Formats: sequence, structure tokens, C-alpha cells
Amino acid sequence: MVTLVLVTGSGRSGTSSVAGTLKRLGFAIPQPEVPTDENNPRGYYEPLWVADFHKYWLNGIGVRTIDTRPHAGDVAMADVTPEREAELRDWLAGELAGRADDDVVVVKETRAYWVYPLWERVAAAVGADLVSLTMLRHPAQVVRSRDTAYLSDFSDSMRRQRETANVAAWLNSVLVTEHATRGNPRAFVPYYDLLGDWRAAMTRACGQIGVPVGDLAAPHPVDDFLTTSLNRSAATWNGLAVSEGLRTLAEATWEAAGRLVVDPDDTGARADLDRLREEYAEEFRVAAAIASDESQALVIAERAKFEERLARKNARLAQLREARAAQDAELAQLRAQLEGLSAGGRRAWGRRPG
Repeated sequence: MVTLVLVTGSGRSGTSSVAGTLKRLGFAIPQPEVPTDENNPRGYYEPLWVADFHKYWLNGIGVRTIDTRPHAGDVAMADVTPEREAELRDWLAGELAGRADDDVVVVKETRAYWVYPLWERVAAAVGADLVSLTMLRHPAQVVRSRDTAYLSDFSDSMRRQRETANVAAWLNSVLVTEHATRGNPRAFVPYYDLLGDWRAAMTRACGQIGVPVGDLAAPHPVDDFLTTSLNRSAATWNGLAVSEGLRTLAEATWEAAGRLVVDPDDTGARADLDRLREEYAEEFRVAAAIASDESQALVIAERAKFEERLARKNARLAQLREARAAQDAELAQLRAQLEGLSAGGRRAWGRRPG
């Protein structure tokens, strides 16, 4: 049976680094891959088809890659249709067709944890053994990395808002992913471990998900791919405008998830994460209630902007229609004149000299 390794985790947590490592260990990544860009010049190692499948679907229903809502996955799964499931199943069946039973296929996608039950179903339908590898990185490092990649030109107030939302989204992604992947073989890999000693980290992780790590003797392609310089963000909250309550929740989640690195099914860690998931859900409910007036005001303001744009476009459309009507009238007049000239010419041509 082909093993399907689903690589996921919070954005900026090292998913590209571990997917690139798995590729250099000899495992297959469906082609083509998402192209490199200035935010990740070393490569994403992410199947382009899967990225587009998740992006256009989830963006269309308002589920973001780093969504703070505890119920975002429920929103996504509620939108699964037989046609959409068949589309993913057919793609996966095509990618696995003709592969040997001991092949390993890697699919990295940071949105996959929102719809993990869907991936479980399609993997079972095509006869693949689904396992998961989740990257872990300290929330402060993730937020600083996102600041560097995406928020360098934002105002202080916007950065404060996004830093808070990014910590909450990190929390949510870890809690949702951990709970969703309990039914399959899984591994959790800290980004620092991967960069510090990738051989030890990958030997442990591959053993946990049941895939062969292969010959790791030096020199190895991974040696040139992974360097400690990739981890340029500090694991400190200094300078980040995040509330103490959210920091406390994030640190507790980081500690509990870290215990899953050695034992992915540590019962104590799972119990702690269940409790933290409930605490975060309550924190989210309270925050949403407090911000309800602000949220409503923003909706009203956005609606007013939309209506203003719509009024301008309607006025412009009315002008264009008026101009079109004037042109049509002028054209009709010219045609009438042309027909008159043609009729006069025919009458003149028809008279004979006496």
C-alpha cells in the first residue's frame, strides 16, 4: 500500500523545509510544485494542484490559511460536496496510479488540517495509507517570521492587530491539527530540531510514521539544503504586542505539543491539549463578544463603501447608456439620410431623355 505523508502545520513553521528534506530523502512530491518567490526562494515543495484546490475552495467560503476561528474546520467540512470530494479523489488516484506498494508520496499543504477528514476519506478510497507530519515552531518565532515576510510595510496599529491574530491562529492550527490527526500514524517535528540535527529528527519522525529514512551517511543532499541560518527569528515575546492571556495559552500549547515529539500519542499531553482547546474556544468567544460592536461598525463601514462604489458605477453606467442612445440616434439619422440619397439617385437614374 502506498504511504501518503500529509505535511502540515502553521504557516512559517518549517513545512517547506521538512517537505524539501523528505524529497531529498527520495520520497515523491506530485508535480508541478508551487514556484519559488521572494518569501520562499528555496522552494515550497508543495503540489500546485493541491494548493490551488484548497486555495480557491477555502478562500471562497472565507476560511483563511491562518484562521483564528475554532470552528473554521467545521465551516470547511460543511461545504464538502460529492463533486468536490470526487475531484480530490480522482486527482489522488491519478497520482498514485502505477506506484509500487512501498512508495511514499509527500503532499505538503498548510491548509490541509482544516479538511483532514476529507483527506482521510479520499486516501482510504484510493487505497493509500495516510500518515501525518506536523511541524512545530515557537509561536513568537512564527509571528516574527510572518512580520518579516508579510507585514514590513504595515503601520504599528496594524502590526499589533495582525500579531495578535497570528498568535491566535498559531494556537488554533496546533490544537485543530493535533485533534484531527489522532486516528492515524503521526509525527511532530520541532523546526529547531530539524535545523539542529536533521538526521536525528527525521530518523525519529520517519520511524513514528512508518517510512524508511534510508542512508543518511554524509555527504547528503540535505546537508546543503538545511542550515541553522534559516531560523532567523527569536523565540521571545519581547516587542510583540500580544496580551498576557494569549501568551499564556500559547506557551502552554507549545509545551504540551512538545511532549508529542517523543510520543505522538502521549495521553497526558492529549488531555492537556483538549483542555487548552476548550480554553482557547472560550477565549475566542469572549473576544468575539467584546469586539461585536466594532465588527458590526466595520461591516457597516464596508457596506457604505461598497454602496458608494456601486452608486458611482451606476452613475457611470447611466452616462454610458445615455451616450450610447445618442450615438444610436445619430446613426439612425445618418442611415435615413443615406437611404434618402440612395432613393434620389435611383429615381434620377430611372429617368430617360425625351
